[in-house]
Amino acid sequence: MRTMTATDASRNFSDLLDAIEAGETITITRGAHAVAEVRPARSRTGADLRSALEGVPPPDDRFSEDVAGALTMIASEGNDPWADA
Repeated sequence: MRTMTATDASRNFSDLLDAIEAGETITITRGAHAVAEVRPARSRTGADLRSALEGVPPPDDRFSEDVAGALTMIASEGNDPWADA
């Protein structure tokens, strides 16, 4: 694992991101102590979502009614503000 000062990380940010993208984990220091550890982002999967939602009860009927009501309000507004975007 490589160590880099905060100043060097700032001055060489693109190189820092290249190294992280290549799989390196880099410790950023300020003064004499470590302040951050930067590592590649972890890809998330459907299994991660299932695990995160495990034990969470499903939405009740009221939730479905609230969503349907919100969709009705959106549809009744008529024109789409993003249509010309």
